[in-house]
Amino acid sequence: MKTIFSKVIYFFIILIAFLGVINSPIALLLGFVYTLIFSNPFKEYSHKAIHYFLKISVVGLGFGMFIKETLETSKAGLSLTIYSIFLTVSLGLLLTRILKLDLKLGHLITSGTAICGGSAIAAISPVIKAKSKTISIALGIVFLLNSIALFLFPVVGHYLNLTQEQFGLWCAIAIHDTSSVVGAALGYGDEALRIATTVKLSRTLWIIPLSIFSMFLFKTKGEKIKIPYFIVLFIIAIIINSFHILPKSATNFIVLIAKRLLVTTLFLVGSTISIKDLKSTGMKPIVLAVTLWIFISIFSLIYILN
Repeated sequence: MKTIFSKVIYFFIILIAFLGVINSPIALLLGFVYTLIFSNPFKEYSHKAIHYFLKISVVGLGFGMFIKETLETSKAGLSLTIYSIFLTVSLGLLLTRILKLDLKLGHLITSGTAICGGSAIAAISPVIKAKSKTISIALGIVFLLNSIALFLFPVVGHYLNLTQEQFGLWCAIAIHDTSSVVGAALGYGDEALRIATTVKLSRTLWIIPLSIFSMFLFKTKGEKIKIPYFIVLFIIAIIINSFHILPKSATNFIVLIAKRLLVTTLFLVGSTISIKDLKSTGMKPIVLAVTLWIFISIFSLIYILN
């Protein structure tokens, strides 16, 4: 009986998230609270759904963007992207050795912080032949910090009176995962959302050079490098919108569905965060992750403001 009830509640929250009744932070919080009370009955399926729903949402958001503005935004965030990735990876390698942390775990946490959270970890882990437990720990820590960022960043943004452009750029650089980047920017404004999505996705492309670097660092050969192909679909969506191939009513509807699907995805993300897994990691991985996160947050904020 309890199992049936928990499943009903699970799908009810998904329904209200998709209908736009709740916003991004509430969806994430409900996912986390749900797991604490019931435990996720569809954990394996949730991970797969997050993987696909996030990509579909991002492609859908492309139907609300234009080529000229997208290129200008990508160009504006390029220098900050390069500096932040280089400095974060360098600091991560140094701290991993200072803390005497498992090198592969330290590298996955560093990669997730430097580029795009779970996507970077998923792409780098087969390249360095990381074990499943190592991958789970890295993902758990990154998802936890993502959850905190989703609530914290909008508050800091409003307190510092950041413009939508400044906030969108800051989110894209300093929040790990694309889902939380878009979730945080979603409530800040449409301009912040556009900038955050564009810069974050252009940042995602850095998975490729980081994968090659990781291959040399860990002396692995013959492993496939995962290329984020959904970015191509995102670009195609922008082109379709820029040339008005679809009527505005259709593109507006697609963007609305994409935003609601993203909120639904954030509930699924919250429902997969495991306190048990986080407790089993010990303090060193968390110290590394938090230190890198604070560094990239402060560095990027100072850079943007000045």
